[in-house]
Amino acid sequence: MGIKKGIEKVETDEEFVVLVDETDREIGIEKKARVHSSLTPLHRAFSLFLFNSTKELLLQQRSKTKKTWPGTWSNSCCGHPLPDESYEKAVLRRARFELGIELKTVTKIFDYQYCFSKDGIMENEICPVFIGLYDGTVQPRPDEVQAVQWINWEIWVEETVQHPDLYSPWCVEETELLASNKNFIKFILSPSGS
Repeated sequence: MGIKKGIEKVETDEEFVVLVDETDREIGIEKKARVHSSLTPLHRAFSLFLFNSTKELLLQQRSKTKKTWPGTWSNSCCGHPLPDESYEKAVLRRARFELGIELKTVTKIFDYQYCFSKDGIMENEICPVFIGLYDGTVQPRPDEVQAVQWINWEIWVEETVQHPDLYSPWCVEETELLASNKNFIKFILSPSGS
């Protein structure tokens, strides 16, 4: 009970992000609530693409209360490692917090960096892309996730090609990069998704 309350406090009140240089070397920390602006400094983040055993991808519609890209459909989960937290642990923590799911492991597929702006707010992140497997119930937090949907991977790739403006720009670029990544192709073509 105390641990969960501690996680809630970190996630909501005093979450810090790690500021980095172009080589992902830490150069400082800043409160998450203050870091996103029209001139957001480069900082650490991650993207998770979560699949079930039938190779469907979990999409999330970002809450309308989000500061960046509110109400936009995107990949399964995104977030920021806390100071002194590994990328992998951050992915597991945020999957639990945003989606109400417990993942045991995730796999990093590639490193990625992006900078996009919308409505006067910039996202400027070093953002490795992870994949994971999950078959079970998703219980999203309403203040983080407005809706979720499972979609066939091939249909999703085609959708991002035909209608990229309907989705978060980092998710569209990451989807394109995943679709041509040898390790990911091996994963998506494997019989069990493993």
